[in-house]
Amino acid sequence: MYNLQVDLERIAKDTHGYVGADLAALCTEAALQCIREKMDVIDLEDESIDAEILNSMAVSNEHFQTALGTSNPSALRETVVEVPNVSWEDIGGLENVKRELQETVQYPVEHPEKFEKFGMSPSKGVLFYGPPGCGKTLLAKAIANECQANFISVKGPELLTMWFGESEANVREIFDKARGSAPCVLFFDELDSIATQRGSSVGDAGGAADRVLNQLLTEMDGMSAKKTVFIIGATNRPDIIDPALLRPGRLDQLIYIPLPDEDSRHQIFKACLRKSPVSKDVDLRALAKYTQGFSGADITEICQRACKYAIRENIEKDPRPDDFFNGVLHLATFLSCVSMAVSNEHFQTALGTSNPSALRETVVEVPNVSWEDIGGLENVKRELQETVQYPVEHPEKFEKFGMSPSKGVLFYGPPGCGKTLLAKAIANECQANFISVKGPELLTMWFGESEANVREIFDKARGSAPCVLFFDELDSIATQRGSSVGDAGGAADRVLNQLLTEMDGMSAKKTVFIIGATNRPDIIDPALLRPGRLDQLIYIPLPDEDSRHQIFKACLRKSPVSKDVDLRALAKYTQGFSGADITEICQRACKYAIRENIEKDIEKERRKRDNPEAMEEDIEEEEVAEIKAAHFEESMKYARRSVSDADIRKYQAFAQTLQQSRGFGSEFRFSDTSTGGAGAGAASDPFASAGGADEDDLYS
Repeated sequence: MYNLQVDLERIAKDTHGYVGADLAALCTEAALQCIREKMDVIDLEDESIDAEILNSMAVSNEHFQTALGTSNPSALRETVVEVPNVSWEDIGGLENVKRELQETVQYPVEHPEKFEKFGMSPSKGVLFYGPPGCGKTLLAKAIANECQANFISVKGPELLTMWFGESEANVREIFDKARGSAPCVLFFDELDSIATQRGSSVGDAGGAADRVLNQLLTEMDGMSAKKTVFIIGATNRPDIIDPALLRPGRLDQLIYIPLPDEDSRHQIFKACLRKSPVSKDVDLRALAKYTQGFSGADITEICQRACKYAIRENIEKDPRPDDFFNGVLHLATFLSCVSMAVSNEHFQTALGTSNPSALRETVVEVPNVSWEDIGGLENVKRELQETVQYPVEHPEKFEKFGMSPSKGVLFYGPPGCGKTLLAKAIANECQANFISVKGPELLTMWFGESEANVREIFDKARGSAPCVLFFDELDSIATQRGSSVGDAGGAADRVLNQLLTEMDGMSAKKTVFIIGATNRPDIIDPALLRPGRLDQLIYIPLPDEDSRHQIFKACLRKSPVSKDVDLRALAKYTQGFSGADITEICQRACKYAIRENIEKDIEKERRKRDNPEAMEEDIEEEEVAEIKAAHFEESMKYARRSVSDADIRKYQAFAQTLQQSRGFGSEFRFSDTSTGGAGAGAASDPFASAGGADEDDLYS
């Protein structure tokens, strides 16, 4: 017996995908819910139970809804199924992606008559691609929830087995269950594991991977639009997906899910913390600004860690019951225990142990190098500030003057002069991510993989903007085209072409700055040095005496140095030494000081054992541990120059030749006269003929 107010139409709508046996089980469960409810209020030992009470027992809407919450269609019980409880509010940012999903998925489900009226077939699927942790799975769940559709999640590798034909059978079974559960969102995570380009699978002698892909294509082609089964694929490697899967009628909508920008990160922080007590000293906007390059998953992890630190602190402060009775509980302690909230300190601790996931597979260093760590090179620092730091911190000035910031610079000069250190320091000054790549690391023996490595590095840099992308040993991948001996396949040229293509496609708004470093500027391809690429060439010379003095001070600023050490004399004596050579001298002197200090401690312990009474006199005579002149004198015996005079002359000659070849006009001045004529301007024209007006004009 059921209540006349039961909405059978709503129940029928909520039970899509249920077979007859499922509906019978649902009705039984609803009836049991009703019986349990009545039994809670009836005393079974009371013999005077009114028959009217028993007759009034009826299954209501509430009983059916409770039963629905504990049941699933039998067609889905063996599949990885999640009932989506994710809404758009749970996803910060990505407004354009949400809008596109609504138009592509939600509208065909909720308004099929509109599509029929315009004679349009709804799209069958989309492909999400982008860095990991940016919300691809969350978006798929949210759109399923918005459509009130079933959600079937399948990881690509789960479909693969070692038995012949079983993988294809798994694909057929998944699609059959999705069709039987329509409307349904069928989500394939890690799609690249089952949909790589046919013929590309190494070691796939039996063609198993190709057969799985063919079965997937067959099932998608056999999918009727009326079944309202929507397919969403997700991958981090869109470049290896078979093109046949992306043609119209299959996964014809490609949606890029990028790393969140500052506004999106702010929304993600708010979404993650909307149910958590947050202290007033927490500035979510500042956190969003600080976490550039972080994905949504990274931000969620930061919030969870901060909450964990708050819980740990609260548990450690939590007073014992005895404290209340013994009167030892202070009011401040009590209030801090009662008002548990996540504070700014908790977030700072969490941020200190976090790195953007997009950068974890790359050679990444969080720069902690400042200008103070670099002695000398004041002109180079100034030029870097104007070229890199100003466009990041004052972009409106460049827009006002209609100037596009430079995309990159090339450091060249002797080894050990601070090229890498300068790149780290400017990244730190700009509060930018720093990606360091050594040229040879990009090269592999496999055809096309080196170019793919270049593309991947630039994709990660764009996704982590603002970012300084530093290429060390650039000459290993950017030699002049056609000059590589033994490069019959042209691999080196292809890598360079890919590098040039990526640099040309770099938008100035992405604030990704490229710094190359080389000891062989003479073999770099000229195309890489033209305007719009690495158009700023900065020579990093060996340090002069003042710079060497600054380097000694920078290296020793955290070390105890004796007053008898004359750093100016050391700087004068180390003519021709690079910054790395000077650093080695300081480290060796420190090592000698440490050795001497340890030997004194050992000797002191020995004397203490032999004569304990004499220790009181030794305490007064104990020396302060510091680096003395004798340690530097010993260190200088092993000091050596890493750059020869011949090498220095080569670098200086190249720098001079480059300056001369980069154009004339260094003495150009506008004429002081208001009218034209052969005034001062004509006298300074480098192209003016020495023979005067009588010389033939080639263009007359």
